[in-house]
Amino acid sequence: MRINLTKKDLVNLVYMQLGFSKQISETLIEDFLSTILTNIKDEKKLKLSKFGTFSIRQKKSRIGRNPKTKETKVISSRDVVLFKPSKEFKEFINLKDNG
Repeated sequence: MRINLTKKDLVNLVYMQLGFSKQISETLIEDFLSTILTNIKDEKKLKLSKFGTFSIRQKKSRIGRNPKTKETKVISSRDVVLFKPSKEFKEFINLKDNG
């Protein structure tokens, strides 16, 4: 079973299903992903209807420990991206096939 879905796979799907050229399909995918990334970074939140909400949360710095050497280190504060799936997304994932 394949786990990764690459940009190239998305470009090929748009190319095959919509009939756009590969160049237009690639530009479309690049622009779409760029818009999502820019919006998340600028607004700190992005809601895609019937899919879910991406948000950025600040994590505080903390002390971590290397389990092998038991050495302690400070893990710096950083932003993390959270995803909360929509109700429709959850229903689709949990949908049971009747056949």
